[in-house]
Amino acid sequence: KTKEICVVYFRDGYAPDAYPTNAEWDVRELIEKSYAVKCPSIAYQLVGAKKIQQALSVKGVLERYLSSDEVIKIRKCFAGLYELNDDSILAAIEHPEHFVLKPQREGGGNNFYGKDIPEQLKKMSKVERGAYILMQRIFPPPQNALMLTKTGKVNSAKALSELGIYGAYLGDGKSEYFNENAGHLLRTKVNGTDEGGVASGYAVLDSPYLVM
Repeated sequence: KTKEICVVYFRDGYAPDAYPTNAEWDVRELIEKSYAVKCPSIAYQLVGAKKIQQALSVKGVLERYLSSDEVIKIRKCFAGLYELNDDSILAAIEHPEHFVLKPQREGGGNNFYGKDIPEQLKKMSKVERGAYILMQRIFPPPQNALMLTKTGKVNSAKALSELGIYGAYLGDGKSEYFNENAGHLLRTKVNGTDEGGVASGYAVLDSPYLVM
């Protein structure tokens, strides 16, 4: 008996190896064309891709979708995002400490930092460079933190934290039905660690401590 699927939640499908043949792409296309609620939809997934973020940072692109006041507020939060052209490649080779070389991947363990950036850029073909962007490296001040190890030992260390805000959104491309804050995720890593993924073991889940 045929059953209608109302919700599709993607636990997988974020990495290139999730689509080894056209069969996987055909299934993804079928899902996207269906009336099912997708989490995430292809549009939402693409917005999280580094190349899309870099394209949105180009002057004049956000202005096509948002008001001038909204654009000004959003751009205040942007770090520098650059495509790999002659100028950005030269800047990264001369001052690699100012950048992070990022591919179209999530979860940590895929980025390049410092002296590894020039080495990777020199190895890459023009086509391979098209799958990467350069991002301005951010240097937040370290804070004192207590970190609980898997053995139960508590260590005191200088650490860096990154706060992510979850949003819950429901729309159909024409109308917005729901758009609300849905919580947060704070991940913390020891100062001096380049990567920051929790699933990949570079960072740990944390709880914020707000001081008024």
